[in-house]
Amino acid sequence: MRQRPSFWYAAPAFAFFALFAALPMVLVVLLSFTSWDGLGTPQPNGVDNWARLADDGQAYDAVGRTVILMVVSWLVQTPISLLIGVWAAGRQRSRAVLSSIFFLPLLLSTAAIALLWKAMFDPNFGVTQSFGGPLGDIQFLGDPSIVLYTVAFVITWQYVPFHTLLYQGAARAIPRNLYEAATIDGAGRLRQFVHITLPQLRYTIITSSILMIVGSLTTFDTVLILTDGGGPGTASRIAPLHMYITGFSGFEMGYASTMAVLLVIVGTALSLLVMRVTGYRSMTSQQEGA
Repeated sequence: MRQRPSFWYAAPAFAFFALFAALPMVLVVLLSFTSWDGLGTPQPNGVDNWARLADDGQAYDAVGRTVILMVVSWLVQTPISLLIGVWAAGRQRSRAVLSSIFFLPLLLSTAAIALLWKAMFDPNFGVTQSFGGPLGDIQFLGDPSIVLYTVAFVITWQYVPFHTLLYQGAARAIPRNLYEAATIDGAGRLRQFVHITLPQLRYTIITSSILMIVGSLTTFDTVLILTDGGGPGTASRIAPLHMYITGFSGFEMGYASTMAVLLVIVGTALSLLVMRVTGYRSMTSQQEGA
C-alpha cells in the first residue's frame, strides 16, 4: 500500500502562499470596495467601483485587447514550443549546443528585451528599416492595427524558450520502449509523434497553456516599455496596463483594485475551464508519494 507524505511536508509552501499570495489578494478585494487615492485613508464606498466597472467602456476595450493578445500568444507559442521542445529532447551534441543558444532570452530581463525590440522596430534607425522595401514601410509600433500583434511577437520571442524547456523535459521522460515498439510495427516518425508523443505530453500541454493564459493576464512591463504606455493612443493598452494607469497615474487605487480582482476571477475561471475541457479529473500523478 502506497503511503502519502505527511501534510507537514507542504506546510512551508502553504505558509509562503498564505503570506505572499492569499493575504495580498484579500487586501486587494477589500480595497475594491473603497475609494482611495493611495495616500490618505481608504473610504468605504460599497459597490460603487463595481458599478462603475460595469459601465466602463475603456475597461471592456482593454479586456478585449488582452483576450486577443492571449489567444494569439497561445496559438503561436504552443506549436513552436512543442516542436522545438521535442526536437531538443534528442541526445545529439549539436542539439544541446543549439538549445543553449536558443534559451538565451530566458537570461535577459523583461525591461532589456522590451528596450531591445523597441530599438529594432524604431522607424528611423531600427533594424527593420535596413531591409527596405515593404518591410521598411511598416510601422510595427506606430500602426494601431498591428501594434498588438507586434507585442505578441515580442512576448513569443521572450517566453517560447521557457515553454520549450517544459516540453523538452517532458519529452525526455517518455519511455523509449514505446518508440521501439512502434518502430518494430513500422510506424514512421510522424505517426509516432501523433500517437505517442502528443498523448504523452498531454498534461504538459495543459500546464503550459494555463501558464500562457495566466501570463497573458499579467503581462505588463513589456507592453509599458515597448509601446510607451499602451500607444499609439490606446491601441495596445491591455487590462493590466489599464489597471496600472488608473491606479498610479489616475490615483484611483480603489477602482484599480476592482480591475485587479476582475483579472484574478477571469484568470481563475479560464484556468479551470482549460482543466475541465481537457479532462482534469484524470490528471492523477504516477510518481511515488503522490
